[in-house]
Amino acid sequence: MPSLETDYQRSLSNDFTGNATSARIVTDPGGAAYLHARFDGSVPAELQLTSSFQTRNRTIDWQNPTNPAEDAAVLQAALRPTGNKPLDGIVAQRAAEITAGATTDVDKVRAIYAWIVAHCYRNLDTPGCGPGDTVATLTSAGLGGKCADLNGLFVALARASGVPARDIYGIRVAPSEFGFKQLGANSAAISGAQHCRAEVWLSAYGWVAMDPADVLKVMRAETETWIKDPTDPVVTQVNDALFGNWEGNWVGYNTAEDVTLQGTDHALPFLMYPQGEIAGQRLDELDAGAFVYEITTA
Repeated sequence: MPSLETDYQRSLSNDFTGNATSARIVTDPGGAAYLHARFDGSVPAELQLTSSFQTRNRTIDWQNPTNPAEDAAVLQAALRPTGNKPLDGIVAQRAAEITAGATTDVDKVRAIYAWIVAHCYRNLDTPGCGPGDTVATLTSAGLGGKCADLNGLFVALARASGVPARDIYGIRVAPSEFGFKQLGANSAAISGAQHCRAEVWLSAYGWVAMDPADVLKVMRAETETWIKDPTDPVVTQVNDALFGNWEGNWVGYNTAEDVTLQGTDHALPFLMYPQGEIAGQRLDELDAGAFVYEITTA
């Protein structure tokens, strides 16, 4: 469920009903809030969660630094390696190559963002939002993937360059103001509309929105022809806008990584999809039909 309380998003309520033998809201140590329920199997399981929230667009004025402050522990957490984001080896090597000559945190982030857009691509065959394995994205996946892979790589490269960064895992809930189908939820049914965004901490501006993965989505899937030039007129406005801004047509769930859910002994790299187990066997969270879940927006 949405667990961010920021100047661009706030939660109003979370209500649930169903026939679970037990159900309660749990918060992971990393800040991910979720509804945890158990069923005894005597009847088909039913559970409905309704989350109400407010969101708004995030914008940045690069001409007016704000000189913000942040808890040192929060910034340190946004510089740590995780299971999906080691900060040594090929990640450190590529980060050093990309940011060579950059002298400020803004310069480093601009270089990484531009490199992602110029060298990576959206792989339409990647299931869901992708596994988010940074090393695999740089090697075996050939720089292809979806938002958890591409924005995850952006975050890892920023961290390896000394810039605090984090992924925010969420879901699209409304159409895009750009008018691009690929950047919004285009119906009330959003079971497959999960999307991972990113943000970086810049010393003069605070947390700043980033989404190079959506630039690549427009390039690959908005038109019948794959656009490979970031300066193409179709792409330019999105490329410029998503460096420092994002639309409020999306709600963020959490920024948690390496999440171990209550009652399980395996860690998830991130929590962006419903999870389920029957008799100890995990259900495929990417197969909403077989799992039998629906996510809708109103």
